[in-house]
Amino acid sequence: MLEQESFWDSENFVVITDKTKPAMKMTIEELSSRGRRVYVVDMSDKPDVGAIQNISELPPGIDSAVIGLTKTDPADAVAELEKKGIKRFWIHWRTETPELKRRCRESQVQCIIGRCPMMYLGRGLSIHSMHRGVARLFGKY
Repeated sequence: MLEQESFWDSENFVVITDKTKPAMKMTIEELSSRGRRVYVVDMSDKPDVGAIQNISELPPGIDSAVIGLTKTDPADAVAELEKKGIKRFWIHWRTETPELKRRCRESQVQCIIGRCPMMYLGRGLSIHSMHRGVARLFGKY
């Protein structure tokens, strides 16, 4: 099993979003439909009602984090989440920064970088399943 596939075996997740990556909403919905406990930290200018707005508000015991931020450096979120004991991170493709890459290299955490989470979570016929098929065809899965 690929690292990208086994990542989703966790029982609980936090999804950090600033609403600039639509796949974050789909990730939340898909994980919830699979019976996973999902916490959402909404760092957008207009957070959803009931969403956590600060990483410091998260409870302990979260296994994995999915981060889709473009307005702030995701490396800052990783640093805060590490303090909460989280060691497994999925950083949405095209959001990685040099600081994030350095942090992932230098720390004792698992970071999946440069992949869309929905390519591995999506079910049925969708843009994500087509993306998955093309990625497999070209050896990029």
